Amino acid sequence: MVEAVLIDLFSLSPNLQNNTQGLLRNTLETIEKCSSTPAPFVYVMCCQREGSERNGEEESSLPALSDFQSLKKRLEVVHSLTIVAALYTIKQRLDEKDLSIIKVILPTLRKDLMKIYVDHLFTAVYQFEFEDLQVASDGENLQIAEPRSEGQAFPTQDVALIRSEIQMYLESLPSLKGELTILRSSLIPDNIFLHGFTTRTGGISYIPTLSSCNLFSSSKRRDPQVVVKENLRRLANAAGFNLETFHRVKIDHANAVCVMGKTEPDSYDGIVTNQKGVTIAAPGADCIPVLFADPVRKACGAAHSGWKGTLLGVSMATVNAMVSAYGCNVKDILVVLGPSVGPCCYKLPHESAKEFHRIDPTCVRQFDSASPYIDIRRATRILLESGGILPENIQDDSVTDQNQNITFCTACHPDRFFSHFRDGSNFGTQIGFISIKD
Repeated sequence: MVEAVLIDLFSLSPNLQNNTQGLLRNTLETIEKCSSTPAPFVYVMCCQREGSERNGEEESSLPALSDFQSLKKRLEVVHSLTIVAALYTIKQRLDEKDLSIIKVILPTLRKDLMKIYVDHLFTAVYQFEFEDLQVASDGENLQIAEPRSEGQAFPTQDVALIRSEIQMYLESLPSLKGELTILRSSLIPDNIFLHGFTTRTGGISYIPTLSSCNLFSSSKRRDPQVVVKENLRRLANAAGFNLETFHRVKIDHANAVCVMGKTEPDSYDGIVTNQKGVTIAAPGADCIPVLFADPVRKACGAAHSGWKGTLLGVSMATVNAMVSAYGCNVKDILVVLGPSVGPCCYKLPHESAKEFHRIDPTCVRQFDSASPYIDIRRATRILLESGGILPENIQDDSVTDQNQNITFCTACHPDRFFSHFRDGSNFGTQIGFISIKD
């Protein structure tokens, strides 16, 4: 069932303005007659004339709403100077109401153009269907461009212009929830390495569970890749690394490790490098973003360690990759555990808890319950120390009293961190990142 209808009148030329009332009335009548209860939300997208907002002009393309009682409180006209601004505003309205099934009614010749905007600004969470806008009230078809052949690709240069328009618009948006904040460890020498752990502030993601500096996009969440890319651009500017040489792990919740410069696996939860200026990163939103630094051999690594990866030993796999690829000595490697869900909050089913109990009984609390509390950080530390990492070379602020905090519980600090455990499936993501300075 269609939850929202988007009527695209953005392309109307001045000589068609007089047709708008009849065109919109006919379309609304069709929606009202065909709609089930409740009626869908209706958004009418119109082009705002330059200076109209500044001069306080009231632009309205709506006919008398008294004729459309079922739509009266569910209809909104969105005037914007650009298509991307209008669509992004409408996306915010959809997300506020958790709407995902959208019908777009638009001139046939705008369909391919609209699909490009939709592909960039929305994710697979949303379902779109497209319907041709009916002829204007005087019987003339809306002609806004030369017709293209069936199946003809949209010109590459036009796609590039649309991407540039979207990027410029997103760059113009203000940061949300305060300034961008980066947590840094005193264990990793800053004269050799650039590193940090992000928090949730300083980005442009507006959905509550993703707001604001969400750094991961997927087909199951509402934050599109272009927004995540803009958040990442702001992070790179604040931290001082080059986005062109940024590499993030391709999560598989396992223990594969990518060695930069060698064949990249299809998926991996650890990554290592000894190349200067290359920034590597691992995400976390309860799972641990773990950073590794060897100041002697000047090599570094990053790993994503969830409960599955912890049990599979992804952290030691990352250490071993540094040893084998760069000749690192295990005793020289420094390890920092980033913000992640703590044993105060994290539970797993009893069968999974058994695996942590085998590592060490102290990794599990209330072991006899159906869902014991799990300490994935303690399990990670135990496995690292068993592999030869010195205890004093591991920073986990939940057990070590350092001057600053890095290893916060993400579930306990909603103002500072994202948490899958706390926020559900549409959750945001932090990252830990590290590079070797030039």
